[in-house]
Amino acid sequence: MPKAIWNGVVIADSEETVVVEGNHYFPPESLVGEHFDRSETSSVCHWKGTAKYYHVIVNGETNADAAWYYPEPKAEAESIRGRVAFWKGVQVS
Repeated sequence: MPKAIWNGVVIADSEETVVVEGNHYFPPESLVGEHFDRSETSSVCHWKGTAKYYHVIVNGETNADAAWYYPEPKAEAESIRGRVAFWKGVQVS
């Protein structure tokens, strides 16, 4: 089962990830809520749409904008609507 781990703690796990461009997108219900805080950051992908971000917080440390999701993706990316992917040192295995 794919797991997202940061700072030695599992922050998400699910057998229902969707892989796009090598990134596992986890369903929102698989996230351990206490480790996420909404960010004001956003970015635009030409084919997926506008991404929003979360800060990941574990053991008092914050990994700013380490998770992203597409709340309203373009039609081509509908399969990842609301799902969350990771970077910035978050290990997915």
